[in-house]
Amino acid sequence: MRIGELADAVGVPPETVRFYERRGLLPEPERATNGYRLYHDAALHRLRFIRTAQASGLTLAEIGTIIDLRDEGTVPCSHVGLLLETKLSEVQQRQRHLAAVEAELHQLLRRSRSLDPSKCGDDDVCHILTIDGDDTK
Repeated sequence: MRIGELADAVGVPPETVRFYERRGLLPEPERATNGYRLYHDAALHRLRFIRTAQASGLTLAEIGTIIDLRDEGTVPCSHVGLLLETKLSEVQQRQRHLAAVEAELHQLLRRSRSLDPSKCGDDDVCHILTIDGDDTK
């Protein structure tokens, strides 16, 4: 298949396929006599793997390590497991951070509803976001 057919089969633009080739994630394809790239089913499987790995939160560098292991003849399952555990831990940490930000935003919104804008001091940019705790200004 040609590059457009491969790209369409996975739902990416042809430029993405070329980018993955430059990054070494996809092997250089054969070329037809007219110079067109010719791909086999292996490229389709590899491209689908890359997209699935990205959807799982893995970076292209991490995906590259998996592909390298496989291309060297090593089954990368334990490596993938470690990457996914690390990714899950990072996601959980971000969720905790986002929960703290959400709580802070709720608190600021409650504060904004109780403050009188006319009492905002000349030195204040906005007393909703003033951290001195003096709500009587």
